[in-house]
Amino acid sequence: MSEQSGDKPLEQDVLDELGDDRLQELAGVLGTDAAGAREVVGGTVSEVSGGLKDLPTAPEVPQEPQLQGVATLGGLGGMASGGLVAGVLAKMSRPVANAVAKKTGLPAANVARGIEMLIPVILAVVSKRAARKR
Repeated sequence: MSEQSGDKPLEQDVLDELGDDRLQELAGVLGTDAAGAREVVGGTVSEVSGGLKDLPTAPEVPQEPQLQGVATLGGLGGMASGGLVAGVLAKMSRPVANAVAKKTGLPAANVARGIEMLIPVILAVVSKRAARKR
């Protein structure tokens, strides 16, 4: 079964990583139910994944001076834990929140807080996927 986990969509991996308890917590932050939270996860992953796909082919992504050399590796987790990808996701969060809010009808402020919860989960999933590919 673990072999097939690499074939799962990113959205499903993020939902699996969240688990039921954190999905309910996310629903509370969003002011919706579990189905609404899943919709936000799906919309967020969809919006964010386009930006992540562009990273390997866009070496000129602006970096903060402290994110040079080994620091961009983010430790054992690859690009996660405060590295370049985390910075890109943080900068993308407001436009992503606005797009997801528009699609779901939820308040943009609630979606933005929900995305703040989702960024570490998305980073963990992307990091795990990268580790499996090595």
